[in-house]
Amino acid sequence: MIDGIKSYAPRNKTATLSDSEMALYSERLMTFDSNSPLNLEMIVNSTINCDLHNVLQLLPVQFADLIILDPPYNLSRNFNGFKFKELSDKDYLDYLRSFFPEVVKRLKPDGSLYFCGDWRCTAALQQVMEENLTIINRITWQREKGRGASRNWKNSMEDIWFGVADEKNYYFDLEAVKQKRKVITPYRENGKPKDWEATVDGNFRLTHPSNFWDDISIPFWSMPENTDHPTQKPEKLLAKLILASCPENGIVFDPFLGSGTSSVTAKKLGRRYVGVEINCEYCCLAEKRLAAAEMNKTIQGYAGGVFWERNTANLQKMK
Repeated sequence: MIDGIKSYAPRNKTATLSDSEMALYSERLMTFDSNSPLNLEMIVNSTINCDLHNVLQLLPVQFADLIILDPPYNLSRNFNGFKFKELSDKDYLDYLRSFFPEVVKRLKPDGSLYFCGDWRCTAALQQVMEENLTIINRITWQREKGRGASRNWKNSMEDIWFGVADEKNYYFDLEAVKQKRKVITPYRENGKPKDWEATVDGNFRLTHPSNFWDDISIPFWSMPENTDHPTQKPEKLLAKLILASCPENGIVFDPFLGSGTSSVTAKKLGRRYVGVEINCEYCCLAEKRLAAAEMNKTIQGYAGGVFWERNTANLQKMK
């Protein structure tokens, strides 16, 4: 360990913080010592280092085009010293209700909210969503990581509940989130490709996105976006939510920011952001990643304006 920074193998690209970086990036964080209301100019493009319950009611109402909500799942987990203990179903519902209605008040009338969870807590998420918003869909994505259980099916799926304030008036950009897929059995009409394109690299079709996503890679040691956060979401996953449900220059709000993936992805995609996170080290990691995004706006799995299937990295580099 040099200057407080963890040591990794040379090829390991996991983002870390040295003591000097902690000092540098902690200066960029927003903290509070009063109960005065905050206006949008004060918080936009900021990382707020605070307990959500202490700052939530100080935030302006109806400022966010998109809210990505990824609280602790109902599992016992250590988040860099902050320990969340598994609760009874009733107590977990009470926990969600302790912040969810106030979070929803920060959503614009035509805004969208995505609520993340696993199979254990997805019923509670649905219930709380139905109490406060109109549910539009449930996305299930393949989280292929971990060794699995010895006496159960391996848990490799997670849910994201999609809700809106007004089911007749919300932003959704379908064209921005189409997926590029290989055409296995190309169909022709009058000798010409029907709904697909023939290229020197193969036959491809831009398809409408479904609510099952099997093209997501979990961050791991060889990816620059990787951090030590135990439940980090992939940038590609959040890019889909942001491109679909937040207009350019709109605002993405993440009340449980973690190591900053939603803010970083929003910045890379030309959106503004507000993030709240209780852990100072995670906040500093977010700020370090935001600084890196000034120079590198690459998102793994997203190239040429489209989302690619897994294992197409070489083709993506050509775009």
